[in-house]
Amino acid sequence: MDSDYGIPRELSDLQKLRSAYQPDLPPCLQGTTVRVEFGDTTTSLDPTDAHTISRSFPHTYGHPLAHFLRATAKVADAHIITEHPAKRVGIVFCGRQSPGGHNVIWGLLSALKIHNPTSTLLGFLGGSEGLFAQKTLEITDDILATYKNQGGYDLLGRTKDQIRTTEQVNAALTACRDLKLDGLVIIGGVTSNTDAAQLAETFAEEKCPTKVVGVPVTLNGDLKNQFVETNVGYDTICKVNSQLISNVCTDALSAEKYYYFVRLMGRKHSHVALECTLQSHPNMVILGEEVAASKLTIFDITKQICDAVQARADQDKYHGVILLPEGLIESIPEVYALLKEIHGLLKEGVSVDTIHTKLSPWAAALFEFLPPFIKKQLLLHPESDDSAQLSQIETEKLLAHLVETEMNKRQKEGTYKGKKFNAICHFFGYQARGSLPSKFDCDYAYVLGHICYHILAAGLNGYMATVTNLKNPVNKWRCGAAPITAMMTVKRWSQNPIASSIGKPAIHPATVDLKGKAYELLRQNATKFLLEDLYRNPGPLQFDGPGADAKAVTLCVEDQDYMGRIKKLQEYLDKVRTIVKPGCSQEVLKVALSVMASITDVLSVMTTTSSSA
Repeated sequence: MDSDYGIPRELSDLQKLRSAYQPDLPPCLQGTTVRVEFGDTTTSLDPTDAHTISRSFPHTYGHPLAHFLRATAKVADAHIITEHPAKRVGIVFCGRQSPGGHNVIWGLLSALKIHNPTSTLLGFLGGSEGLFAQKTLEITDDILATYKNQGGYDLLGRTKDQIRTTEQVNAALTACRDLKLDGLVIIGGVTSNTDAAQLAETFAEEKCPTKVVGVPVTLNGDLKNQFVETNVGYDTICKVNSQLISNVCTDALSAEKYYYFVRLMGRKHSHVALECTLQSHPNMVILGEEVAASKLTIFDITKQICDAVQARADQDKYHGVILLPEGLIESIPEVYALLKEIHGLLKEGVSVDTIHTKLSPWAAALFEFLPPFIKKQLLLHPESDDSAQLSQIETEKLLAHLVETEMNKRQKEGTYKGKKFNAICHFFGYQARGSLPSKFDCDYAYVLGHICYHILAAGLNGYMATVTNLKNPVNKWRCGAAPITAMMTVKRWSQNPIASSIGKPAIHPATVDLKGKAYELLRQNATKFLLEDLYRNPGPLQFDGPGADAKAVTLCVEDQDYMGRIKKLQEYLDKVRTIVKPGCSQEVLKVALSVMASITDVLSVMTTTSSSA
């Protein structure tokens, strides 16, 4: 064991108080008996992807949903598991650190020991590298004592967040066999859970008894689909960032002479920026999804901000707060194309110092236009997923520079008669991701850890732990598991008019839904936010009293609970089978046929339309 891992922390009084907090469990996870109901077999979100995914994952595609049931549930075909032999389970942090991750470990350890005190939980040290090297720490309650309800990933640490190459997969397979693991739990986001699905498929093919389970933990909030409502860490990140943003808003209103450009960590998509806007009410937010949908250029965005500054100046307001997601830079069409050219040249081994001489004429012109500090940042080598190093590209400084230049130009031309434009820039991300987790994230992570045990007890492989109905109290949460392959899609793109390419099946990051209720709420208030300074300060994280049980606005406004609705549909179908069976009247049969024909026609059209889109 590395001496840096698993050592007791020095805790403040607040940390000690938080370490004593015991999260609640939903009724379906209480007791020593596991009750699981299997639903219908799953398919892919897009029916046109089904063949490609099933061919890539023949052993783990098309498996049923699993619903875990409370003791009082009356389900005839439920599987009741009362025998719990000792298990050896490994757990690894594979994604970037996210508040609440330690509670997944705590929840899993608690469930293992409740069902069989002789079970063993091994933590892999240093992330996936520790998995490959079989570097482990046996997790005990004593070791966990100073990590319960605490932030960070420092109990076990993390390194690379991928298990992708044949060599890496084989190393993981060997580790699980050598350590005689019954289960391997992978904590992470879209990339890590895609890797978990591939591991599960390989283990099944190689007849390795280790079952692989994924857990949705990422501060980006982009592992969202019909089965996953939100991710561990997202609630905390948004609350901490919203307080920082609100403090800046108060400062802006007090000084009345600065525009704050605030870039928010969250990778390519704008979930964090949207949620923070709805919590803190800054004057403006530029979502990457809006920019991509409208194909806005960097000059369009600059003009949009300048026009907003001028509209506020007409009301004698010379301050404001503008939020920018860190992925915005990749959503700007011409900058994205420039980045692709640069990354292609870097892959060819072209020196950073000479790349500008190898760019196409239009790309070279754009590159030359950009300020020197941005040029240097765009030349950084891409991440493992081929995206730019978004946390290192200071989009907020770029836009502040362009807006200042344009406002000075307008002032010189006489089209702007207000005071001089002054900007201050911030990047919020690292300050929040090491925070103490919110009460919601503590509860959510702990419950997911317990679900991981239930999944392993049910003998399931290649599943993700899921909780739906999250906007309600813990005792109403619905706990289950969904095959990771059911969350996958296949990207297709055209390279030229007569040729197209198909990507590998993967869980792809969810974009902000521009037709969703959360975005609609933003649009309804955008003008008021811009002009009226309706700044709102939710304050620091609350662990008790007012605000302690507050949940993300985006979680509460969306009407989700997919797993609950699937279960309700199954109940209706069962009732139809009970009513319409041989011996029923002609009238009942005719009505049933008529209604079913109408329903299938409508659903067929909806499915076809969805696939085309």
